Amino acid sequence: MATACRRVVLLPLVLLGLTSFVGCVDERIVFRERELFEEPLSSAGSFLGYTDTATKLTVCGNCHIEKQGQWVESAHADAWATLAGNTGRQASCEGCHSVSELGNTVTASAGYNATRERRYEDVQCESCHGPGLTHVSNPVGTNVPLAPLHVGVDATQGCGECHSGSHHPFVEEWNLSRHGEGANAPQYRTRTSGGCNGCHGAEGALAAWGINTEYLEKGAGESIGITCAVCHDPHSAEHPGQLRFSVTTANVETNLCMKCHQKRAIPDEGSSSRGPHSPQGPLLLGEIGTVGWTPPNFAYNVARIRGTHGSDRNTRLCAACHVNSYDVQDATGNFVVTATGHRFLPIPCVDANGAPTVAQTCGKTEQERDFSSCTTSGCHGDETAALSALTLAQGRISLRKTELDNLLAQVPSSEFSSTDTLFTVAEGAQFNSRLAAIESSAVHNPFLTEALLLSSISAVRTRYNLPAPPPAPGLTSTQETLLELVGRWGN
Repeated sequence: MATACRRVVLLPLVLLGLTSFVGCVDERIVFRERELFEEPLSSAGSFLGYTDTATKLTVCGNCHIEKQGQWVESAHADAWATLAGNTGRQASCEGCHSVSELGNTVTASAGYNATRERRYEDVQCESCHGPGLTHVSNPVGTNVPLAPLHVGVDATQGCGECHSGSHHPFVEEWNLSRHGEGANAPQYRTRTSGGCNGCHGAEGALAAWGINTEYLEKGAGESIGITCAVCHDPHSAEHPGQLRFSVTTANVETNLCMKCHQKRAIPDEGSSSRGPHSPQGPLLLGEIGTVGWTPPNFAYNVARIRGTHGSDRNTRLCAACHVNSYDVQDATGNFVVTATGHRFLPIPCVDANGAPTVAQTCGKTEQERDFSSCTTSGCHGDETAALSALTLAQGRISLRKTELDNLLAQVPSSEFSSTDTLFTVAEGAQFNSRLAAIESSAVHNPFLTEALLLSSISAVRTRYNLPAPPPAPGLTSTQETLLELVGRWGN
């Protein structure tokens, strides 16, 4: 057999690592066995940690190469260094910056908390999936350690075991939000009719978005809310915050928030009695014809009507206002809590220090609410201006809606039917009235909302030969132009 100088790739017999060397050898495949991990201490609870701490190669990553490559780019891979660089670090912080019993289904002290070994530093695969020794020793499908989709509100498993507490109360805030755990928020639990489960439950949302992933509760039929792993991808850092989709794209199909907040933005003419449902995304972007009923006499010959909230100035769109994070300090400047924005409230009610309160029943004043998202988003010059714009916009929309509702009350009841397929002018105008009734419509796009109301008023008067309604207090004619509105609101 001829001899040549060539590069030979060495493959370990168990296919759990790659090594190479260059040299003059016979033309044949050479194998070499090597230890892929050091046997863990009994106190480690079968956690394996790193194969190589210098390169951050996890034992899991020897096989799951793609996931290893994605994970190493994430903040979890630098969790230990982040802690080491924090002057206020304490020993109690270490369990959440390493592989331990926190974040998975293990309950007894394990991993770094039990051994203090360097191979368990950083938030590695096993931090979420649990101990991997059994699977690595005999890698079959029946013993794959799976991470929970629940977030551990009760601090027994999941992301919530670490992403909680005063410095990062993600799970506490989330649990109070409308995205909260299905079992705790029955009105938002998974539904099975009309495609509702594609947004009202974790398993349905992941399936609707084409995300084929495994998790502990999969197929069990549990009611799980829109949990962390629905919006965040634990294995990828493609988008900031490890989000599954971007929050900066002005597209209802690719923007993370808008993938759900775009349902029934226009009338369903096959069931005309149904009003809008979650139309915020299209309304924010303001493209004519994608939100509301566009009357045949729509007076504004433009392709899009939008406000600053939906413009390029507000680069994070929905998230800029609804996920606003800031630190809260008391009167002496001492740290109180970090508000993570995971209640998704744009202007939350706050206490004397500025921390969001559990009850959200306060008035709309600068003293009772935090308007900082309005300024950090780039939409408003200061908080007073934001409150002024909100007050004016909601007032105008309310008055226009009242005008339209007074006209609709004069329309024969036969024009409103839920049993036929005929879609009438009255039903279209009623849809726009219901759109205006959503409190946030005057915020997401006051210009388009009012334009739809004005054109609906005109369309109803013309179709049913009704007299003009009396002018609303403080407003000019119902034919006031959009250009006047834009000039008045400075947009």
